[in-house]
Amino acid sequence: CVFSHSPGDETPRETSSLISTDHDDSIYGKNMALYEDEMDSTPMVSSLLNKLANYTNITQGVIEHEKAESEDGIQRVTINGPQMGTFIGVFLPCMQNILGVILFLRLTWIVGSAGIMEALAIVFMCCSCTMLTAISMSAIATNGVVPAGGSYYMISRALGPEFGGAVGLCFYLGTTFAGSMYILGTMEIFLTYIMPNAVVFKAETGEPNGMQNNMRIYGTCCLAIMALVVFVGVKYVNKLALVFLSCVMLSIMAIYAGVIQSAIKPPDSQVCLLGNRTLQNSKFDKCLKTEVINNVTTPTKLWTLFCEGDLGNATCNEYFTQNNLTVIQAVPGLLSGVISDNMWAHYGHDKTIVEKEGKSSEQTSDNTGDISYYVLNDITTFFTLLVGIYFPSVTGISNLFFVSGLQKCLYGESVRGTLVVATLAWPSSWVIVIGSFFSCCGAGLQSLTGAPRILQAIARDGIMPFLQVFGHSRSNGEPTWALLLTAVICEIGILIGSLDNVAPILSMFFLMCYLFVNLACAVQTLLRTPNWRPRFKFYHWSLSFLGMSLSLSLMFVSSWYYALVVILISGCIYKYIEYRGAEKEWGDGIRGLSLNAAQYALIKLEEAPPHTKNWRPQLLVLLKLDSNLGVKHPRLLSFNSQLKAGKGLTIVCSVLEGTYMAREAEAKLSEKNIKAAMAMEKTKGFCHVVVSSNQRDGFSHLIQSAGLGGMKHNAVLMAWPANWKQAESSLSWKNFIETVRETTAVHQALLVAKNIDTFPTNQDRLAEGTIDVWWIVHDGGLLMLLPFLLRQHKVWRRCKMRIFTVAQMDDNSIQMKKDLQMFLYHLRLDAKVEVVEMNAGDISAFTYEKTLVMEQRSQMLKQMQLSKTEREREAQLIHDRNTKSHATLNDKAMATSDRVHMTWTKEKLISERNRLREANMTVRDIFNMKPDQTNVRRMHTAVKLNEVVVNKSQGAQLVLLNMPGPPKNKGGDENYMEFLEVLTEGLDRVLLVRGSGREVITIYS
Repeated sequence: CVFSHSPGDETPRETSSLISTDHDDSIYGKNMALYEDEMDSTPMVSSLLNKLANYTNITQGVIEHEKAESEDGIQRVTINGPQMGTFIGVFLPCMQNILGVILFLRLTWIVGSAGIMEALAIVFMCCSCTMLTAISMSAIATNGVVPAGGSYYMISRALGPEFGGAVGLCFYLGTTFAGSMYILGTMEIFLTYIMPNAVVFKAETGEPNGMQNNMRIYGTCCLAIMALVVFVGVKYVNKLALVFLSCVMLSIMAIYAGVIQSAIKPPDSQVCLLGNRTLQNSKFDKCLKTEVINNVTTPTKLWTLFCEGDLGNATCNEYFTQNNLTVIQAVPGLLSGVISDNMWAHYGHDKTIVEKEGKSSEQTSDNTGDISYYVLNDITTFFTLLVGIYFPSVTGISNLFFVSGLQKCLYGESVRGTLVVATLAWPSSWVIVIGSFFSCCGAGLQSLTGAPRILQAIARDGIMPFLQVFGHSRSNGEPTWALLLTAVICEIGILIGSLDNVAPILSMFFLMCYLFVNLACAVQTLLRTPNWRPRFKFYHWSLSFLGMSLSLSLMFVSSWYYALVVILISGCIYKYIEYRGAEKEWGDGIRGLSLNAAQYALIKLEEAPPHTKNWRPQLLVLLKLDSNLGVKHPRLLSFNSQLKAGKGLTIVCSVLEGTYMAREAEAKLSEKNIKAAMAMEKTKGFCHVVVSSNQRDGFSHLIQSAGLGGMKHNAVLMAWPANWKQAESSLSWKNFIETVRETTAVHQALLVAKNIDTFPTNQDRLAEGTIDVWWIVHDGGLLMLLPFLLRQHKVWRRCKMRIFTVAQMDDNSIQMKKDLQMFLYHLRLDAKVEVVEMNAGDISAFTYEKTLVMEQRSQMLKQMQLSKTEREREAQLIHDRNTKSHATLNDKAMATSDRVHMTWTKEKLISERNRLREANMTVRDIFNMKPDQTNVRRMHTAVKLNEVVVNKSQGAQLVLLNMPGPPKNKGGDENYMEFLEVLTEGLDRVLLVRGSGREVITIYS
C-alpha cells in the first residue's frame, strides 16, 4: 500500500497502486448486486487479481511505484525503462565489484603487509559483515516489492524518511566515490603497467606527486568518457558489462592456472636483493655488480647506480660494498615454505626500505645514501588501514597467499614494474593486466550508472526539497541532472589522486548503509508488525544486531575520524529532513517502535500519579469556532504555546452541534482549520473535534475522557465568554459555569483568559512590564508556577514578577511579607512581594445599588424567559386542540401541561409553585424588591478587591487572579458572572486561575 493525496486534503490516504476502480457493469452482471453500491471503493477480487498478474517491477524511480497514477489520479503512468533482469542488473555489477580493483591491485600487497593470519582476519571480518547484512537485506527484500533505490528504499520504508534520507545520501556518496576509486584503479593500471611512457608529469625522486598529478589528468578524461557513455544509454553499459566480466573471468582462470603451474615449474620472475634489501628491477637489467665480457671485467648498470668513477678507483656506497647481491624467485611455489615465512605481519613506516626477513646483511654506519633504488613502503601500513582499504571489495577470494613476502611491493618495482599478481598468471601476465583494466572500467561504469538512480529515487520521494531538480529524467528514464551531479562529486574523489585514500572514504559510507540495513531488519523483527512477512526465513534479530555492531566497529577500526565525519553528515541530513523535509508516512519501524514505547510509557504512568516535582500543566484547550468553522480566538493557542514552550501534553478540542453522520465533512474541515491554526501559532499537541447534540455535553465528554491512560490533561484552558450580557441566549454563560463546576468536580485546574484577543502573539516581545499575581487563597500553588513558566518564553522573558497578597485588619502585614519572601526564596522564584491591606469598611451605596441592579436584571431575564415559555405552551395548546379534537377533556387538560409525563414528587411540586409565583410577579414588584444580603456582601468584596487590583496592577502586562468558585445553588449563576465582571473590570489582560487543590510546586529538591 502507498499514500496518495486527494485535492484539498493534507492527510495522506492509503491506497493501492494495484487496485483500479474502473469496472464494467456487464462484467459483474447481477450476481453481485448485493455489493454494487460499494464497487467504486471496493472492486471485485477478480479485478484485483488481474492487476496483480499484470504488475511489473518498474526500475525507474520510487514515486511511480507508490503513486502509479498521473496527476489527475485516474490514468496509470507508463514508464519505459531498460529491463536489466537479475543477471545483468544484479549479478554482473556485484561480480565486477568483487573481482575488481582491490583484488588485482591491493590484495597481494595486503597479504604481504598483514601476513596470512591477519589478512584472513581482515577478509573474515569484512565478509562476515557483508554476509550478515546480506541475510538482513534478503529478509527485507522478500517482504515486498523493492523498486529502484535499492538499500535506500528498504531503509527508508523500514526506518522512516529521516533515517532513509540520511543513509540514502550516504549510500549515494559511497557509490559515487566507488566510481572515483575504480577510475583511479583504471588509471593506475594504465599508467603503471600498460603505458608507463604516457605520463605527463615525471615523478621526482622519492616523491609521488608526479604520479598523482598524472592520475588526476587521465582520471578526469576517463570520467568524461564514462559519463558520456552512461548519458548515451544504460543499455550500452549493460552490453559492455558482459564483455568486461568475461575478461575478468579469464583473468581469474589464468591465476588458477598459474597456481597449478607454479607447483610444477615456478615462473621465471626474479627478485634482486642487496643484502636483505629489495632492489627495483626496473633500474637495471642484470642482478650483478660486475660482469666479464671478452675476458674483461666491466661494471654493470646496477654498479653505476651505487658507485661513481672508474672500476679501479670508484667511490661506492658502503652498504653496496659490504653486502652481496642475491637472486630469488618472485614466485617460489607452494612447496618452498613461503607460506610459513609470510604467516605474520610485516608492517612498515612510510618511505622505509622493504627488507627480506630471515636474510642477514652487513649493517654500515653510513645510512645516508640514496634509497630511491630500493623498494620502499609507499604508506605507513597497519591493520586498521588495511581493513579500510580492503572493505570495498568484501570478497572471499583469498587464494593468493602463496606469493612471496615481496607482496609488500605495491607497484611491482621488484619485478620490473609488472603487476604483482600478474607474475603468477599463465600463459602471460598481460592476461591479468588487461583483465584487471577492464574490470576496473566496468565497475566504474556500473557505479556511474547506479549512483544517479539512487539520487533520483531520493529526489522523487520529495523528502528533501532542494534535491527535487535531480528527480527529473529524459524520456527514456535516464536521470540527466543526477548524472551531472554524480560526475562532479566523482571528480572530487579523482582529484584526491590516491586509491588508498579514496577507499576508506567509501568504506565509511557503505558501512553506514550496512549498519542501518541490519538495524531495519532487527527493528522489524522485534516489533513483529503484521506486515513483516518475509519469504526468506533464515534470519534472526540477533544476527542483524551482530551485523550492525560489526559494521559500527569496522567504521571506527578503519578510520575513527572518517567515521565521526560520516556520522556527523548523516546527523545533519537527518535533522534537515526532520525540520524542513516533506512529511511522509510509510509505516516505518521507527514509528512502530515509538508506538510500542508510548504504550509502555502510558502503562507505567498508570502505576502511580506524578510527583509534585514532575507536575506541569497538561492542557485541554477548549476552542470556539466561528461561522466559517475557523478558530475564533487564535490568541488562545498563542498563549498556550507561550505557557508550554512545547513541553508536556496539549489537546486542542472543539465541539460541533448535531450528529456526526450529518456533519462529518464539517468536523474534518474544522479539525483541518484547527491544525492549521496550531501550526501557525507553533502549538505542539493533538487536535480533536467532536460532534455532540449540544456544546455542553460535548465539552463535558472532552473534560472527562480526553487523553489516554496516564497521559491525561490536568488543566483546562478556555476563553472568557465575551458579550455574555448582550447575547440572546443564556447558553454561553451557563455552559461556562457548568465547565467551571465540572473541572472542580474532576479535580482539574482551570485557566480562563479574559480579553484574550489583546494577549501578545508569539512574534511580540514585551520590552518591559510586570506579571502581577494576586494570591488571595491557596489552592495548590498554581498561581506561583504559571508566571515562572511564562517567563521561559521569549515573549514574556523581560517581564518582572510581582506577587500581591491581601491582609485583613487582624493580620500582621509585616510578618506576612517576611514569610512570603522566605517562601519564595525556598521556591527559587525571583519576585517582588507586596502585602496589601484591605479595610473592612461599610458597604457603600454604589455596592448596594450595583447589587440591586444585578438582581433586578436577573429577575427580568427570568420573567422574559417565563413569558416565552408560556407563549410556546399556548401555541402548543392551540395545535393540540386542532389536531386532537376527538380527545377527551382530560386529555386536553394534560396537553396543556408539560409534554414529558413525570411522577409528581415533593421537589416537583415546590418547583412548580415557584415557577407560578415568579410568573405572577409584576414589573412593579421587580422594581420594589430588595437585594439579597449574601449577594450584597459578595458584590462588596468584588468591588473593594477590584479597586485594590486596579490601583496596583492597571499597567501590568498580565494579571493573575484566584478565580472564586460558582455558587452551589444554580439559581445564582447569573450573579456569579456579574461578580467576576466586577472583579476584573478595568484590567486589560486577566488570567483567572482555579487550582485543582493538589500541590503543584514544592520547596524540596
